Amino acid sequence: MISIPADRIAAIEARRDELQAQMATGDLPGDRFVQVSKEYAELEPVALAAGEVRRLRAETESLQQMAQDPDEDLRAMANEELRANHDALATAERSLALSLLPRDAADERPAMLEIRAGTGGDEAALFAGDLLRMYQRYAERMGWRIELISSSTSEAGGFKEVVASVTGTGVFAKLKFESGVHRVQRVPATEAGGRIHTSAATVAVLPEAEDVDLKIDEKDLRIDIFRASGPGGQGVNTTDSAVRITHLPTGTIVIQQDERSQIKNKAKAMKVLRTRLYERERERLAAERTGARRSMVGSGDRSERIRTYNFGQGRVTDHRINLTLHRLPEILEGELDELIGALIAQDEADRLAQLDG
Repeated sequence: MISIPADRIAAIEARRDELQAQMATGDLPGDRFVQVSKEYAELEPVALAAGEVRRLRAETESLQQMAQDPDEDLRAMANEELRANHDALATAERSLALSLLPRDAADERPAMLEIRAGTGGDEAALFAGDLLRMYQRYAERMGWRIELISSSTSEAGGFKEVVASVTGTGVFAKLKFESGVHRVQRVPATEAGGRIHTSAATVAVLPEAEDVDLKIDEKDLRIDIFRASGPGGQGVNTTDSAVRITHLPTGTIVIQQDERSQIKNKAKAMKVLRTRLYERERERLAAERTGARRSMVGSGDRSERIRTYNFGQGRVTDHRINLTLHRLPEILEGELDELIGALIAQDEADRLAQLDG
């Protein structure tokens, strides 16, 4: 059990009281009041958790003294209450420790969801389409909005690649654990012999950048306009509306041709470019802080298999946490709460272990 020092608990509660007193004076200038109010709102739940730990620790000490009483009945009652108190204190200590863990600043951001067919040809493209539908259903369940930014379909159906913007409350906090290689094992509809095929698709989830996050200098961009190709609606091949933006310092290239309007294509391409450059900077800063590559959970690393969808056995296995669920149809319909909840719990446990160490 992680135990937060008593002096730190006292400091948290003292700071909360100090901020509360400052707001009560009515003397703070507007900007300062907003700043103090924001800090208070963030600290208040932490202070409440700290207060609960302090209360339960004091109660434990009192019960331990009672457990030494000469009266046998009093000792028995104290020991019984101590057992219940021990469980409550362990829960409160964990809640406080979790509230003190550094938060990912990107957790509340919208996200860019990128799905690409991997090994497996047409079957991989069909699976990429299945994954997109799964995330669309999950977004509906969460009350999020999902908008397709660009897509490239395969002849057999599905997607060679698709990029979507997902907006709503806590989007990146939930979806960041989906980054990686997703593998499917099933008999393709085109397979006459009934043999099981294995194919894969990669998923990348990137927090969307805001204009204030990074400044992109116009002179660092090369913007090419060309005629769109492939499916895209009536008139797609008759105007120079497709946009390719190259960020010269990093070599990052974004192509957007889904819209008929050059202006709309450029706006969408800039949104994707900004998000990719923001993630690149996040990874650089994370590497500097840790001095090593981030763990697979939440890292956005697409080089390792993270999950297998086995149609023959109706199961989904997440290899990072060794969790197997025999609920494949429901999961493909967007019922991801159990999977994502388990990944979040494991991430919290790992970070608490580092804190304890």
